[in-house]
Amino acid sequence: MKLQTIFAVASAIVLFSSCQKNADDPTPINTGTAKVNFIFKFDSTQVRLNAIGQPAPMPAGNAGQSPRFNTMSAHYVELAPSPFTALGAGAILYKAPQVTTGGATAIDFTNSKFAGNNQVFLSVPVKDFAAGTYTWLRVSLAYQNYNIYMNALGQTIDATLASFIGFNTYLSNYKVKDSTVNVNANKLQGYWALEGKVFGIGFLSQGQAPPGATTVPNPLFASSPIPAGSCLVTGQFATPLIVTGNETADINVIVSLSINKSFEWIDADHNGTYDPNNGDAVIDMGIRGMIPKIQ
Repeated sequence: MKLQTIFAVASAIVLFSSCQKNADDPTPINTGTAKVNFIFKFDSTQVRLNAIGQPAPMPAGNAGQSPRFNTMSAHYVELAPSPFTALGAGAILYKAPQVTTGGATAIDFTNSKFAGNNQVFLSVPVKDFAAGTYTWLRVSLAYQNYNIYMNALGQTIDATLASFIGFNTYLSNYKVKDSTVNVNANKLQGYWALEGKVFGIGFLSQGQAPPGATTVPNPLFASSPIPAGSCLVTGQFATPLIVTGNETADINVIVSLSINKSFEWIDADHNGTYDPNNGDAVIDMGIRGMIPKIQ
């Protein structure tokens, strides 16, 4: 992402090393039996945004395609009542396990939760909410697995890509499609692996996008910045989420994510197709916007 704002180091530590509520946080008083369900939706037609939430055309010299998603994971979810709610001061609903096995604090990929298109990735009982009105959602995305088309040796290949977009991820091993990759180390945002077959022969390649190259839209960059290197996507509810505590039916929140040409590369051969053998280089795999909608 091309972040415009660098958040204080202390704030990043609070967000990614601790998830304890402040003593002054309101205690949830809800007694309703319903849940709020958060559901992923991957939309290739949704507006393509840049890091500050503005429409983003493809940069000159680059090309992109809208991937076909298999699964995604999120490691942090927070609701904010207003655009001036500081990061970490809203209702923190979820934070994935973290470890220091690889040195620095990192997301524990082994214990991550995954969901595909139109699948629930988080359910929270309304009794765990502080009753109120929430207008913004923050979701820190960690991992995405999808298919893309690429060219090699004159063949069009339907390849599977595993993309790690969280701030830091500890990986013992992981599977791309059929192949298992052994790592046993931390990997920073932008690490990826690509698997496919050409002339019936399988191949596996790995790479690392440059630091700061993964786009993470945050329309609240001025009033509520995010830590550099995170993947904390921020989006405004189409209509506010209101939790009273007396709900008896579940509330479904569709978290619509823009994947509009979200797989982006430097198009060295200027032909608009991804040809790594011709010098095309992956530059960006970030989500291109988020709109939470109450179903």
